[in-house]
Parts: sequence; C-alpha cells; structure tokens
Amino acid sequence: MIAVFVLASVFCVFSAGWVKVNAELTSYLPPSFETRRGLSIMDEEFPATFFADFMVKDVTPDEARAIADRIEKTDRVLAVSFEGTKKDYVDSSALFSVTFDGPEADPDVAAAVRAVREIADGKELYEYSGITSAYSDTLAREMIPILAIAVAVIVGAIIFTSRSYFEIALFAVVFTVAAVLNMGTNFIFGEIGAITNSVAVILQLALAIDYAIILSHRYQDEAAVRGYGKEALIEALSHSIVEISSSCFTTVAGLLALTLMQFRLGYDLGIVLAKGILCSMLTVFLLMPALISLTSRAIEKTRHKSFVPDIGRWARFLAKRGIVFAVIFAVLLPLSAFFASRVDYAFSNKTVDPVVASGGDGDVIDSVFGYRTPVVILVPDGDYEKEKELVGRVAATDGVRTVTGLPNAGADGIYLTDTVSADELAALAGVDPEQARRLFSVYGRARGISDAAFEAPLCDLLSFFFDNFETSDGDGRFDASTIKSALAQLKGAEHDRVVLTVSLPVEGEESRALVDTLRGLGDSVYGEGKTVVIGDITSARDLEASFRSDRVLIGTLTVLFVLAVLLFTFRSVAGSVLLVAVIQGSIWLGFAVSYFTGTRAAFVTEMITTAVQMGATIDYAIVLMNRYLANREQLPKKDAMVAALRQSFPTVLTSGTIMTVAGLLIAFGISDVYVGHIGLAIGRGAAFSALIVLTVLPPLLVLFDRAIIGTTFSKRRGRFVK
Repeated sequence: MIAVFVLASVFCVFSAGWVKVNAELTSYLPPSFETRRGLSIMDEEFPATFFADFMVKDVTPDEARAIADRIEKTDRVLAVSFEGTKKDYVDSSALFSVTFDGPEADPDVAAAVRAVREIADGKELYEYSGITSAYSDTLAREMIPILAIAVAVIVGAIIFTSRSYFEIALFAVVFTVAAVLNMGTNFIFGEIGAITNSVAVILQLALAIDYAIILSHRYQDEAAVRGYGKEALIEALSHSIVEISSSCFTTVAGLLALTLMQFRLGYDLGIVLAKGILCSMLTVFLLMPALISLTSRAIEKTRHKSFVPDIGRWARFLAKRGIVFAVIFAVLLPLSAFFASRVDYAFSNKTVDPVVASGGDGDVIDSVFGYRTPVVILVPDGDYEKEKELVGRVAATDGVRTVTGLPNAGADGIYLTDTVSADELAALAGVDPEQARRLFSVYGRARGISDAAFEAPLCDLLSFFFDNFETSDGDGRFDASTIKSALAQLKGAEHDRVVLTVSLPVEGEESRALVDTLRGLGDSVYGEGKTVVIGDITSARDLEASFRSDRVLIGTLTVLFVLAVLLFTFRSVAGSVLLVAVIQGSIWLGFAVSYFTGTRAAFVTEMITTAVQMGATIDYAIVLMNRYLANREQLPKKDAMVAALRQSFPTVLTSGTIMTVAGLLIAFGISDVYVGHIGLAIGRGAAFSALIVLTVLPPLLVLFDRAIIGTTFSKRRGRFVK
C-alpha cells in the first residue's frame, strides 16, 4: 500500500503542473447572463487589451502633456487619454488612462507597464488596474508565508494535544500525501479558479487534519489497554471509522451543495475541496495504518504525558449548571438568524470593505478625480447611422464622462464611419491616387458594387485593406498602424464596440439606473435585445442576481445534505437535528458579527462559508455525540456527558484551533478582498463552533437525551442505560 501511494504522489507532483488557473471571476457567471454573453463576444471578436490608470502628483500642465507624449510613444501602448481638462488634471495631479496592446501576462506588455511607471521620473505615482492576469501569481506568493506560519501553529497545536512526539511526523506525511494527491488530480478539470488554487491546500489541511488526529488518539487509547501493535490498530480503526467517515461525508455533503450554485465559483471550490477531503480520508484509512504498523515502536518510545488540561471540573459544572448556556443559546439563535440575514454584501472587489485597510491606489485616484467606471456597449455591425445616433445620445446622458466609438474616432474632422471616395482615401493615406482606385475596385468587386465611382465607409475600406493587403505608413493624414489598432478595438466581425466611462460607482441605485438608461437607448435605436451593455456595473448586478437565487438554495441544501448523512450515521432524528441546529447557530452568530460591525462583506462569503463551516465544524459535534452515545450504553446521561466531553476535548480543541488559525491567517495575509472575507468568516465561524460544542452542546445532549434515544431507529436503542 505504501508503494502505491508513493507512485501516485510522484505522478501527482508532475500532473499538478498541467492545471491552468483562471483569475477572472466573471467567467463563472451563467452563460445566460448579459455580462457573460458580452464577455464571450469580446473574447471572440476583439483582441485582448490591458487598461490601467496612472496618476502623477505635483506636475505642471506642460509636464503632464510631456508625460502623456512619452507614454504614447512607449511600445505596446495603444492609446493614452489625457486632455488636460478638469477630467484629468486637478490640483497639480494628472491622470493618464492607458490602453496596452495585449494582456498583462504578455511579457512585452508587462515591460511596457514598467516603462510607463518609470516615465513618472521619481514623482509620486499611483496606479490602478483592477484584478489583472497577475492576480493568481500574487495570491500564490502571498500564500507561501501563510502556509509557513500555519504549519508552525498547527504543529504547536498537535504537539499540545498529542500523546507521542512521533505522531507529528506521521501527520506530516499523511497530510502532505493527501494534499499532493488533490493538487495533482486537479488536471482532470483542466482549469481551476485562482481563489480555489490558492486556498485549497490550507483549507484541506484545516478540514481534514482531524481525521488523522481521531485515528491516532483512538490508537493511543487502545494501545494503553492492548499494547502497541496490530490488535490495538485494528480496534482503533473499527472504532474511528464511524467518526471519520461521518465527518468526511458531512463535509463533502456541504461542499457538494456549493456545486449547485449558479455562480460557478461555488462548483469550482466545492468540487476541488470535496475531492481533497476524500483524498484525505483515503490516505488516513489506507496509508496511515500502514505507517503506524511500521513505526509502532517509535510511537511507543516517544510517548509523553498529555499537555491537555483535564476539563473534568468544567464537564461536571455543565452537568449541573449547563442549562444556563442552553437557554442563552436558545435566545441567541433566532436573534443571530435575523441579524445574519441583514448583512450588507458587496458584489465588486471595488466596493468590498477590506479585512485589512489597504489604502489602495484606486481609492486615492478616486478621491482626486472621482469615479471612472468603464462600460461597454456592443452593437450590431454595419449600420453606422444608427451607431452615430447612439453615440450622440449616450454622450448627452448624465453621468457619462467619455464615449469612444467608430463614429467619433478619428482626427482632423475625419471619422472612421465617414464615407470617402478613392481620391479622398488617397489623400488621407498618403498613397498614389491610381493605387487607391485599384484598391477601391478590388473592394467593390468583393462587395458586388458595380458603380465605378462609389463611396464607402472609411472603417470598412480600411478593414478590408488591412485584411487583404500589406500596408505601410505614407505621408497622409493618418498613421496606418494606429488606425489598424483602433479598428481592432472598436470593430469586430459582427459587433462594434462603444467604450465609455461613467462618473458613478460600481454599485448603487444611480449606477443601475444608468445601465437601464443605456440599455433603453440601445433598444430604441437598434431594437429590443439587439445591443449588450457590460462592465463592472453590469457584472455586479448579475452577481447580485445569482446571489439572490443561490443564497436560499445553497443554505437549504447544505442543511439537508448534512442532515441526511447524520441520520444515516446516528440513526437518531432528534440527535441529527440537534447537531445541525448547534452548528447553524454558530454560523448565524458569525455573520451577525458582520452586521454589528457594519462590515460590507464579499457576496461569495456567506454561501461558501455556510457550506464549508456546516460540513467541516459539525465534525466537532459528531465526535462529541459519538462519544456520548458510546458512553450512554454504560452510564447515566450526565455521567455519559462528562465522560464524552473529557474524551472529545483534545480533538475538538485541536481541530477548532487549526481551522480558526488557518482562516484568520488567510484573512489577514491575503490582499484579495474575496479571499480575505472567506478566510475571516471561516476562522471566526470555526471558533464559534468549537466554543458552542464545548459549552452548549453537552447540556443539550442531557436535556434532549430522551428525545435522542426515543427517535433512534436502530438495534442500539435497546442498549442505552435507563
């Protein structure tokens, strides 16, 4: 068996490099959503570009224009927007909106970005480009120190609750193998999200390390009675298999609920983590026993006294006075549910309250120049009169700062949608008139035009020539390469692109109203549904729509899936409902904190955290319940509760500490606001879950003992002490 895992691990080390990482959140929207449809059109018909705003402080108007000229001459820069008006020059600060020819992942474009930064020549520079293709690399870099700290904290927690120092080495081997197997098998998906890729390892560790702890502690318990050897190992496996498998399947059930989200990031994170949990369980069941069997003497020789304090006095206190905690919990449960439902969520990385104050460059630029939110309108290609009408009406709309489209792109009074003759084209391009007439003739034949002296839209002529002939700059009124780039940005195979910026935030009633206005203008000019409006505003609106429909569905399915697993495990209706209620209460308490602190959390936080926390931290309750039912066959209910709490405390303490620390490290160590909020909610929720399991659940088990036993539908029911 060890050889099988070694071979599988070696394969997975190599296959992990085959996995592509997707950093674009909007790609997880359903295909039917307008933003997704628009992005698909742009991917198919328009070249990839990279946009960035650069603000330079303490410059004169002349210095600002000189900087704009230098930026424009930089390789791979398509365009620079700087007019020297109040839109881009305020209080000695200049704003340059730069379009680069290609994605940031292109090494030449990345070099161009660095070159633009250097043009500031030592002056104070602020840069904002949103989430870029370097996003996944940034997350990966930030995760390295987090993993290092997490490993150190986890090792400390395990040493504190372990009974043998050699257990640490076993845990390290088992978890490393499980993590490698999960990362390596991701190649079957072809591509995973950057968020999933970054947090999967540490969440897998936090979610599944308790499987190894449960088996190890059970082995130590049996070894104390039977001696270190195969007999103790067999007994440990037979007793721990219920706890581990039920913990595993409740976690997987919660994660699989995520896969049903319309927003497919849930599917991505859920399926990868669920696979990771299964890898961890199989490794604990198949590899760890083999390792324990080989190293039992080392485990025995490195035994040490337990560092975990005996909580017998606390357990006996709960047996006598624990009803107080149960009453407090009963009062807090509906209140926390109410306040958790009123948490305000944000649907853009620009409007989320960062976990750690970032003071980002984008906020500084906004404070000087106001909002510059980009919006794109995709219109059917070919009818330039309608496009000209639309551009004019959009430009006159309140809240619109700038508009760029074929009808207003050009120079010296000549625009790309103007119709020109062969002679006019010759003058514009600086070519021989006879050559221009021959080109016109070829264009006319390709279009079925018989008139020898026809006129055609300049953009159509230039597109045809660029597609079919070699071009070079002449001494005319336009630069062929510049015009070619402009056409590529604004004219696709079936759609034209109108690019605008608006002076409104990404979210809010005014922003949504403006999008409705733009959509209405497109419908009135082209007909209903013929145009597509996309941008950060529409992306946030679509994400909000998917959130509203996913929120109740995922929360309900998570509870139902976990409840089904618990019913199968414990065969007790009341017991299963009790465990779900306890963990659901801890989830609501965690989100109620966000309400009272006024935190505007990322929209993905609630559903992902609910599924992860319900599936994972219910393990703590399962361990306590399993020990309680086992002791209940020999002891009265209060004595059984005291014994169960003392036995399960080390496992709950270790698992709860690890998950809390892992979540908080992610929250305060990752700059991405989405990942930060997920980490904070998971870490805080794990702490609440562990606290409630160790304070509220024990007296509830005693209080509802008769109901738990009375609703048990298995042969075990007759074995409980009365």
